[in-house]
Amino acid sequence: MLLERYLDDLAAATMQEALGLEERPRALLRTTQDPKFGDYQINGAMALAKRLKKAPRDLAGPIAEAMAKHEAIAKADVAGPGFVNLTLDAGWLGRQLAAALGDARLGVDAVEAPEKIVVDFSSPNIAKQMHVGHLRSTIIGWSLVQLYRAVGHEVIGDNHLGDWGTQFGLLIVGMREFGDEGALEKDAIAELERVYKLASKKAKEDEAFAESARAELAKLQGGDPENTALWERFVATTRQTLEAIYARLGVRFDEWLGESAYDAMLPGVVETLLEKGIAREDQGAICVFFHDMDPGAIEGAVEGYALPKRLRKQKQPFIVRKKDGAFLYSTTDIATVLHRKEEMGADRSVYVVGAPQALHFEQLFAVMRLLGVEMGLEHVSFGSVLGEDGKPLKTRDGKTVKLKDLLDEAEQKTREIVEASRAEGKLRIAEEDLDEAVATIGIGAVKWADLMQNRATDYKYDPEKMCSFKGNAGPYVQYQYARVRSLFAEGGLEYEGFEAPIAPEHEAEVGLARVLIRFGDVVHRAAEGSLPNLICDHLYEVASAYSRFYTQCPVLKSEGETRETRLGLAALAGRQLEKGLELLGIEVLERM
Repeated sequence: MLLERYLDDLAAATMQEALGLEERPRALLRTTQDPKFGDYQINGAMALAKRLKKAPRDLAGPIAEAMAKHEAIAKADVAGPGFVNLTLDAGWLGRQLAAALGDARLGVDAVEAPEKIVVDFSSPNIAKQMHVGHLRSTIIGWSLVQLYRAVGHEVIGDNHLGDWGTQFGLLIVGMREFGDEGALEKDAIAELERVYKLASKKAKEDEAFAESARAELAKLQGGDPENTALWERFVATTRQTLEAIYARLGVRFDEWLGESAYDAMLPGVVETLLEKGIAREDQGAICVFFHDMDPGAIEGAVEGYALPKRLRKQKQPFIVRKKDGAFLYSTTDIATVLHRKEEMGADRSVYVVGAPQALHFEQLFAVMRLLGVEMGLEHVSFGSVLGEDGKPLKTRDGKTVKLKDLLDEAEQKTREIVEASRAEGKLRIAEEDLDEAVATIGIGAVKWADLMQNRATDYKYDPEKMCSFKGNAGPYVQYQYARVRSLFAEGGLEYEGFEAPIAPEHEAEVGLARVLIRFGDVVHRAAEGSLPNLICDHLYEVASAYSRFYTQCPVLKSEGETRETRLGLAALAGRQLEKGLELLGIEVLERM
């Protein structure tokens, strides 16, 4: 159930009838800032007062009186200058929650107009190890795939690999001069990185070597069998390493369409841009200049499209072909949008890429509008992972932190905390389950610490804090889920498929119910805004409310309707925690 939409519609209809209005007004429903004033607040009377030339409280009175008659409302009070505070009826709440308990979707309604969405995320480069900079794109992107699907969209997760370009000419000549076949077999990525550094350094110092690299790249682009076989080996060995990281993170892709998939389209893309007058030649390069562009003069451009203000002032060009004839990832990105629109039939393409690329995507999206592409294009940007010093996270010797090493550190810290808690009797994880538990908790801790942040902000990486079983941390939420499962196991009850009538009465029961009823709204808001942190906020509220409920309300020792209500609330809390963590890409444990 989308409670807020339901209440907003109810309040608007009530206001229209109570005030005798010809048109339905806006209710301006909000959650109350303090629960002691109720659950929700109607602010619509304040907005209507000036137009109707009446005091807000005079309008709020009839609204409150009419709202109080509805079965969903236990109390409606006029407050302040003209607000209407609403307290939900506990019995009505219980009926909605019981219905959600018997619903496979947990009351999360599907959107009325589902879309086909491509989520472009992770996208590392071939022949390079994944580093901390890939963490956020990978786990935010995977969460968005789950969120969009949860509200009914068809979603394609695409790993747009950096698997084409000038670096492969250097790798080919580098492998022939510096390569070690044994090292390549043992640790392919490390060897490819070593070779690339040596080849790149020599190319800067030796023009003949650089020319040889360009020649080998041209042969590769022309389909030379030997170079193609080498390139395919680079891609295959890198992908094998990447898939090991993705397996640890529980991330999967529907497509792995790298830059190479669009290579054949690039000459045609540039030709089209020139023909339409979107791009022009400048000092041998083919560029798009936005500062003197008139979208209305471009045949086929999206009707009424106006360039963003920043681009109208941007004199730096958007280059689509360099003067040496080489294409850039800007060209590939244009081809990728066209492919997703024309071949995949996508309604929207979402790019989960760091904030520093904001200008690139603004330019890319502008070019697509000038080409007449109307499909939704969205840059889901995010901040950086910082060290204790507030600067981008680095190793002690100033190098970029490898993602594998970061995950290893999180698991090691988790192992230390788990083993200490086992020794104190606080956790009951069997020895044979320890490795699996440590991996599940440790990786979950990394994800939670990242996803709980508003993605637009930077955050400091703190393994001690993120692996804690106290406060707003992944292990704490996983632990509360495990407590639910332990409760049902202790009572000899079947957790899966459990249903029961719910009629909350105790303060802690009602408190938990008021949190649980918001699940559908939260999932929709998180999907609409591409904001996984809203899921974290809700799950932490559920975990905290369940902990209070568990402490104050004996479940298995209670009887009759009270026992059914408490079991029902516990089961729904468990399912929301499990589903919510799934939306974040975090696994659960049944015993902790």
